[in-house]
Amino acid sequence: MTKKTDLEKLRILLPHWLEHSHSHQEEFQKWAKIAEQEGEAAAASEIKKALEAMAAADTALKKSLEILGGQIEGHHHHH
Repeated sequence: MTKKTDLEKLRILLPHWLEHSHSHQEEFQKWAKIAEQEGEAAAASEIKKALEAMAAADTALKKSLEILGGQIEGHHHHH
């Protein structure tokens, strides 16, 4: 068995982080809508700002993964 390099580990971690981030974004969208429906427009607005920041972070993480050569074939992380 060969030891994975740190860059190989990063190519495994990045897709996992992106998947995890996506699931949080879906939850944030749900709760922003609830806050709006409950008359808390300011809170909903802040949650939406967080969503925009997360989308920008996802873009940077995707670019990092592309630069490193993409996801390692055959490796899929499941919870």
